[in-house]
Order: sequence, then C-alpha cells, then structure tokens
Amino acid sequence: MGKAKDGPVQAVQATQSPPTRNQTPSPKPPPIPDTRPSRSVNVPPENGRPKPASLLTTPVHHHSVQIATPPPLSPRPIKPPAVLIEPPQSPPKGKPFPVLQGDTNTLLNPDPSKSPVAPINSSPRSFKIPSRPNTPILEPGRSPRLVAINQPPSPPPPRRSAELRRDREARASPPIPPPINRAEKPANRLSRLIGNAPKLELSPQIAEQRSPFNSPPTSGSSPDNDEPPVLPHRAARPAQKTASRTNTLPAGFDPPPVHHTIASIRRVHDTNGSVRTPVVPQPAEDRPALPARPLTIADSAPPRIPANHTMKPPPRPPRPTVSTAVVVAESPPSAQPKRVVSTPTTQFAPPPTRNHGRSMTIDAGSERAPAEFYEPIRRPGPANTDSYHPDPPVPTSSGHPQVISQFPDATMVNRRPPFIKQGAHEISTKYDTRIFDVCGQYVCTTGHLTRVWSLLDGEQVMSFAHGEGIKATAVTFKPTIDVQDEGTRLWIGNNIGEIIEADVISQNIIGNKTNAHGRYEIIKIFRHLNEMWTLDEGGTLHVWGPDSEGVPNLGLNPHQTYRLPKGHTFSMLVGDELWHATGKEIRIFTPTASGRNQLQVLMRPLVTEGAGEVTSGALMKSQPGKVFFGHNDGKVSIYSQNDCICLSVLNVSSYKINSLAGVGGYMWAAFNTGRICVYDVTESPWVIKKDWQAHNNPVIKIIADPASFYKLDRSQVVSLGADNTLKSWDGLLQDDFLESEMKSLDTQYCKFEDLKLMAMTWNAGASTPNSLRYSESDAMFMQNMLQSSDSPDILIFGFQELVDLEDKTATAKRLFKPKKKDASDQEKMSHQYRDWRDFLVRCLDDYMPADSLYHLLHTATLVGLFTCIFVKSTLHSRIRNISSADIKRGMGGLHGNKGAIIVRFMVDDTSLCFINCHLAAGQSGATQRHNDIAAIMESSVLPVERDPSVRIDSYVGGGDGTMILDHELCLLNGDLNYRIDTMSRDTVVIAVKQKNLAKLLERDQLLVARRRNPAFKLRAFDESPIEFPPTYKYDPGTDNYDTSEKKRSPAWCDRLLHRGFGRIQQLEYRRHEVRVSDHRPVSGQFRFTVKSISPKKRMLAWADCQQRFENLREKEANEEKLHYLTGVVGFDAQTSTKLIRERAAKKDRSTSQPV
Repeated sequence: MGKAKDGPVQAVQATQSPPTRNQTPSPKPPPIPDTRPSRSVNVPPENGRPKPASLLTTPVHHHSVQIATPPPLSPRPIKPPAVLIEPPQSPPKGKPFPVLQGDTNTLLNPDPSKSPVAPINSSPRSFKIPSRPNTPILEPGRSPRLVAINQPPSPPPPRRSAELRRDREARASPPIPPPINRAEKPANRLSRLIGNAPKLELSPQIAEQRSPFNSPPTSGSSPDNDEPPVLPHRAARPAQKTASRTNTLPAGFDPPPVHHTIASIRRVHDTNGSVRTPVVPQPAEDRPALPARPLTIADSAPPRIPANHTMKPPPRPPRPTVSTAVVVAESPPSAQPKRVVSTPTTQFAPPPTRNHGRSMTIDAGSERAPAEFYEPIRRPGPANTDSYHPDPPVPTSSGHPQVISQFPDATMVNRRPPFIKQGAHEISTKYDTRIFDVCGQYVCTTGHLTRVWSLLDGEQVMSFAHGEGIKATAVTFKPTIDVQDEGTRLWIGNNIGEIIEADVISQNIIGNKTNAHGRYEIIKIFRHLNEMWTLDEGGTLHVWGPDSEGVPNLGLNPHQTYRLPKGHTFSMLVGDELWHATGKEIRIFTPTASGRNQLQVLMRPLVTEGAGEVTSGALMKSQPGKVFFGHNDGKVSIYSQNDCICLSVLNVSSYKINSLAGVGGYMWAAFNTGRICVYDVTESPWVIKKDWQAHNNPVIKIIADPASFYKLDRSQVVSLGADNTLKSWDGLLQDDFLESEMKSLDTQYCKFEDLKLMAMTWNAGASTPNSLRYSESDAMFMQNMLQSSDSPDILIFGFQELVDLEDKTATAKRLFKPKKKDASDQEKMSHQYRDWRDFLVRCLDDYMPADSLYHLLHTATLVGLFTCIFVKSTLHSRIRNISSADIKRGMGGLHGNKGAIIVRFMVDDTSLCFINCHLAAGQSGATQRHNDIAAIMESSVLPVERDPSVRIDSYVGGGDGTMILDHELCLLNGDLNYRIDTMSRDTVVIAVKQKNLAKLLERDQLLVARRRNPAFKLRAFDESPIEFPPTYKYDPGTDNYDTSEKKRSPAWCDRLLHRGFGRIQQLEYRRHEVRVSDHRPVSGQFRFTVKSISPKKRMLAWADCQQRFENLREKEANEEKLHYLTGVVGFDAQTSTKLIRERAAKKDRSTSQPV
C-alpha cells in the first residue's frame, strides 16, 4: 500500500470515497462528462492521518478532484463483464461526482436491506488502512493493481455490508467525527462509538438500492441511464449483529470489501447527501446474469455462442430452444415453479468446505458460516414476480421424512432371470472396463480401450486404444442432426481432460478437444437435449450448446463454464437441473448454455438423515416429481423435485446399492453381491418382484435404454458387472407378466380341492420306540396325536437326532467308512430308522379309523434326520414326480449331523415340498443358522422341470423345480435351534412360569431375524402364533428345564413354518408332553389347497394373457417413444408424434412386402 502524503492532499484523501479494490479489465462504459460545478471544503487531517476522499465536498487550496460517474449497468441482457476480486485500493484522486438531483425512481418502495452500486474510478494513490480487530485478511498471493485516472472505470468488486454502513454513516452525518485515539483498547473505542450512536444513524428519508455486484455506492448518476439489475432478496440480519459489526471500527475508515455472497444488506448515499429511491427487483425474465470470473478456471473465457433457436430443415425437424435464461420458456410442461436461487453467484457454486475469509463463497445459510453472516435456507418460489417476499425456510431432510424401517416384502419374489427375447443376451468385453453407455442397438464400453458392440448379434463393430497412460473415464452418445442417426456418435472423456468424438459407423475419430478440462480427469458426460455437459474431478462443468447445425461441436469452445464442488460421488439430470452429490450432501444446479440464470438452487445442501453416502439415483415416469437416490448402506431416499423435501427413507437392502434405474412402473436396483432386484414402489414397504443373480461379481451399473423402443421396438436394460460382462435384460418382464396373469386367472381353468395334513417334528435325542414304554404318558403320545388328527390325507413325520450325535466313535465311522455302492434301501437304513418306520406303520394301523388306509409314500435319512411320509390310499394314485435330496451343513458341508432332507412331489397339478432340517446349535450361533437356512433354500438339488407350461402352472417365482421356493406349497419342520436373546436363564424360566410368553417371543432369534434381516430366507415363510412354552431344554424324564452344568436357557427350537400364498391354512399348533428326550415334540394340522387344470380352458386363458401383454407392450412403447423424442432428443410433442407415426408406417410397409 502506498504511503499518505502530507499537507492538503491528506485532507483531500481523508474526505474522498472509501478505498476500493482494483478490478480486472472488462468492458467499461464511457464516462459521463462533468456538467456541474464541484464544491470544495477545507478539512484538517485527524491525528496526522488522511481522511477518506469521499468525506470531502470542496477542494483544499488549489487541489480539486472531479469524479465522473459512469453509467450504471443496463437491466437489458447484455454480455456480462468479468469481475476479479482484488485487495483494497487507495481512494481515487479525481474529480468529485456531479450531483444529479432528479435521479430518483418514484415507482418503487424503499427496502432498507438492499443497495445498488455503480463503478467508480480507481486511483494510483495508495491508502494505508489501519489494522482492525476481527477483520478477515486478504487472500495470500494477491496484490493491488493500479489503474490510470484517464481510463474508464471497471465494475467494482463486492463489499462488506458493515463497510458500506460505515461509509454511509460518515457521509450522511454533517459533523465530522472527533479524532480517535488508536492507542485505546477496542472496548474503550466501542463504548465511545456506542455513545455517539445517534450521530451515526442515517436520516429516515434515505432510500437504498441494490447492486448486482454488491459494490460500494456512488454519487448521483445520469437520469438517462437505466437502473442497475437486482438480485433476489435476502432476509435482513438481526439488528444487534449489525450494530456490533458497525461499532467495532471508527466511522471514518472502511474495512476491506467482502465477497458478494456474504454482503446481503446494501445502502446507498450520494456524496452530498442526496436521496435515492431503491430499485425494485426486476422480474426473472429481465434480470441479466452476473459477470463471470474467467481467471478462476483453467481455460480462458470462451466466446459466447448463443443457443440455436431453430434447427435446419429436414431430415431433422426443429428442436425446441435450449436457451435457458431466467425465463423458462422451454421447460417441460409441468406445474413446477422456477425456484429462486439462494446464492447470488452466477457461474460458480460454493465449494462444500471453504473457510471464512475475505473471498468467502460458503453458503450464507450453511452451519459453517460465521454467525454474522448466517441466513436461513429459503424455500424455492416463483421467479417471475413483480416483487420478492422472503419465504419461510426450506424443509430439508432434517424435517420429518417418512422413515420406513421395514424391508421390502419378498413373499412374491420371482427368481427367473428376465433374458431378452431377441438379440444377444450376454457379451464378454474381454478387458477391464467400468464405464459404458447404450443407445438402441449399440453399446459402448470404455477404459484403456473403447469398444462398441451390436446388441442384435453380439458382434464387435468398433475398437481402438487410447495410448499409453491414457484411460477413458466417461462416455455418452451425443445428439445427431438426423434423429435416425441417434446412437452413432460418441463423446469420450479421458483422464487428461481431453474429449474425443467417434463415429461408430465409419469407425473413425472425427474430432477431439485437447485440454478441454485442463489436465483434470473428466468424470461425467451428460446429454441434455441437444447439449452436452462435461464435468471433471476439479468441479469444472462445461456446457456445450448446439452449433449452427443444432448439435454440439468440439471445434468450438464451450458456451458456458461453471464451477461445482469437488468430491463428486454421483450426479444425474433431473429435467433442466443437475442434482450433484458429494458424499451425503446433494446440491441442485441449473447450468445453461446462455448463462443468464443463477446456478445454485438451494443455499444449503440436502442431507438425508440416517442414510449413508449417495451412490446412485434414478427417475420414474410412473412417479413424476420424485427423485430416488440409493445409498451405500442399502437405503433409498425419495425427494420431491418441486420443493426438494425428503419425502421418505426406505430400508431396501443390507448391501450397498451400486446403481438404480426406473423401468416402467418398477425400480431396478443393482447390488455389490452381483444381484439385481426389481421393486414395486407403489406399495409401502416396497414389494420385491424379482431377485436374481445377474453377475458373478458386483454389478457396476445398469442403464434402462430410453432409445430401445424407438430404435429396436423393445424395452432393454443393460447391466455391466465387475466380471467384465455386459448383459441385456427384458425391461417389460414378459415371462413374469404372463405367469402372474395366468395365476390370477386360474379360477377360470382350474378346479380346487382341500387336503388335510398333519406334521410332527421331534428331536428324539437318540431315543428308540422302546423308550416310550417306560412312562405311561410317553406311551400314549403317538396314539393321542393320531386319534386327534381327524384322519388327515397326508402325514409328515420329521425326526432329528435319531442317532447319538455325541458319540464320537459312531460319528467317525459314519464320516470315514465307505458305503456300499449297490446296497439296497433296506441295507442303507440303519436299525434306528427301521425301528421308527415300523413303529409308525403299526401306530397307523392300530390307531387310525378302519376306513382310512395309509400308504408309506417315502422315507429319507441323513445322519440322525429321518423323514417319513404317509398318504391315504385314495390320494396315492394322484401323486407323481416324487423326488428327494439332502443337504449337509455340518463341518462346513462335509458332515450330515446338521443339514436338511427335502422331499417333493406333485398332487394333481400342484407341487408340494417338505423340508426337515437340523440347524447349527449354540446360543451365539444365530448367524450360522441363518447361513444354514440360506444354503438350504438356495441349493438347486432337485430335478429340473423341462416343460415350460408345467413351470408356469405348477411352480412359482419363475422357478424350474430345482429349489425349495419354486414350489407352490412348502412346509418346513425341524430343530431350528433358534434361541432367546439378551435374557438370562433365570429370567426366561421365571417368565415361562408366569406364562409371560410375549416377553420371550420378542427376543426370539427367528422372529427378530424375520423382522430386521432382509436377507433372512425364512421371511418368505409364515408361522402361527406360538402359545405353548419353550420346547427346549429339559432334563430327560422330567418337566424341569436344564439343570446340568451348562444350564442352557429355554427356547423354542422345534418349529413348523409354511409357505403357500394363501393356500395353506394352519388349524393347530401345539406341543406334546413326551419326557424321554430333552426336546418336546411339536405338531400342527393344516389345510392344503391343491388344483387340477383343464387343458382346453387353459388354452383360452393363455391366449387372453398373451393379448393383455400385447396391449401393455403397445401402451408402453408409445409412452417410451414419446418420452425419448421429447425428453431426450428434444423435439416437441407434435413433431415427436409425427415421427412415431412415420416410423410405424415405414415398418408396416416393410413387413407387408413379400420376401
């Protein structure tokens, strides 16, 4: 800073306008000639220090300064000048401003929270600003630049609100403040200034204006000039904050200016005290954009190329204009009002974390902002209003979104992979790739290589390498002049900031833009109608508008450049907005090729409470106005597009969501496990419609191709896995639709019959039938159970531990002794199993009615597990396709001491499956038990059903009969070994004696897992309410719970669960008092509904379902084609409809011609 001179010059400087910072060269308006006489006064310096020149009104001796007032900015949209914030400068040494008394606007009401500015000249004279407490320091590395007096002025930088108030107070008060002793402590000066507060107050008739640059005020301006543009209002800060901010410094000196994102209250006075009226906020249609700062980005400011408003004549019909100035003329036809932006920056959004400094660009509403700058977040509102009224704060996710803790319902899940019906289903890329895009018949993957395949035949059509050390990091299909050529041009961004354009048909690179993003890696390329947006890791966003032909051109510079926050994790286009996520924070921006609107929509980012980082997102046509985001903790948050409120947060999975895609009325989600799930979002909680293993490794991304219906007349969803494989799926889920429709019409072609079934499960503890003779109650157990069963049609007996699993010698023999390959079933079955089988046969003969004859249908064994099934003789002839399998889970799947026996058969046209299992033991073995159940349910161990019609009629969930959950009616019994958590043994025993079973059932591991664990396979099963005491563990021969050294806690280990989609009804669920084992037997009576199909009626129903699907397909095709042409390509609705009709007519002509 320069030193102040002695003598009268000090007095001149002490009364001139406050010091300003130098500006960067920019378009400068011509100065207004001085036509009025200047006034001069003699003012002595204070304490040997010069006063600011703005306080003087007359020259001292022969020194007279005349300051010319440049015309203010016009409110008409013009090319905005570039502004660079510089450190404070010394006051200008020029002529005083001429005072124009008539420069007022009587049409508007004064607003004391805003003030306009007009640029003033800078001076080569330096002025030293005394040090002040609590004043932000200058950015390092910046030095003031001097501008000659004879040069026209540049627009001034923004200034701090407190600085402007001190300036106004000094100029408005006629008496000059007394000298200040700077040796005093700040508290003494503060008390003195508070005492003089009435002298520093503004006159009540002083009005204010607002400036688009938040710059210092000027003297009167010419009445011929238009008023400067205005920015949206901000709420005034509390008075106490302003007062404390003003009184901390002497009134005669000004602090350095602040960034215009902070200074929200501006007042203006002329140098001679003349009054101005404020400028009314201009409507959004007339408000010009703020100036850009080209030096803050790597490239120089590119020339502005206006967006093309008309397209060339055919072959391409005219597109709607993409100029997105403040007047939203081409926005989609929705009732969404244009939101009032919350930050006055035009092209540079505030970074997510920037400390408070002189160039403070942090959101004023952020919690990180200093207290004196804090402003509440605003609710978006209409921009085209005559005046702006502050709205209440925007409810963010910190409000009260609906939190749905329940996981989606998986009872009706379908596991059949939805393979595409035509074309190639699977393409191996044969190299490491993580990025791809699809448009119609072509899919492009990129990385160190860029390759394009045809989805019609799976053949590679283009491939090229990027060179050593260069890797493509983003790819998108770009717009073309002719809509029929869509999907043939690619924009590829790489890790050195270069953009390449490739033509698929000619297999050539037809253009490139080196250093388009400096040396920053390009991480995303978006297509917005006929614009392309490119985003790099440094946060620079280029908007490439259409050229004279209506498509983006790499031979030209980008139309606009914006600065977004770093740390990008996910982003997507939502209409004309860019929803940009950095970790958990979501920001909304509205970049345009014209640059005439504000960039950031909300002052504070959106954060979903209770959810992890944002990893994916999607839109759904069936859910307009909603934006869906996936998180890394398996949650999905739903936001309102109109007011940015978090509507709900759902638990979808316990795994990371890698990608989301809205397809028709369903939401597709891809997970780290390699699985893809399809959800019906109309229910609460969501319903899982499909769940299949799509890739062997994590699914990286899924894309619902919006062009597939228009280009290929089909709906396709393409997924890329970490196994470097592309797979194409049927977006309409045709097989699922037909299956569900056929089952909904089964009453038209099926006859139904109810069967009675009784099932018993018992861990016998190595007991034999002879063991039941030692107690009268034990001996009567089987007789009482059978006689009370009402002669069921099917009897299921499931035993566990028929052999002593604690006998290590016997266990070793079973594990290592080879079995006879040609042994008969009788030889394979040990005497324990034969004894129980023969005992059950005798009991049925003795205790069942004479007219009820039973046949032994099937027996199966597995190291202690024994399943024995009997059926009535009247039903035996209707049973077919009997098969069984076993699954070992002991010792890592090597030993059968733990595991399951599965038996399935068909009754008429209904498939039945019975599972007898014994799971891992131990109080802390819940996770192992979950794993056992998952392995049992997911094992494909049964014979496959080859007939597709039988699969649809007799199996469910898209199954082929190889898995348990493929069957229509399932019954699971066994010693599941689930215990009671977080309770001591004594507490459980006392609760059992008090018959307080509800307290214990709340802690039952099985019931808790069904409520909380979405991956728990027994969630698909139902269980009747338990009304009997725990069945484990007793001292054998007594009614006392375990009193041994281990003192195991009682638990409901023995269970019966069923799955029948409403066609299984449980009539009884009870335990039996048999004391020979440490477990009590449990039995249940059920009513199973089976069906028989009429083939002729089924054919009619199948034809009806086929017609329903064709109607659905035609409806979806018309909607998707129209959405693609209007929402993606950019045509209006009338032109899009015409193109659809022409394409359909052309297709009809081609199909009608003979081959």
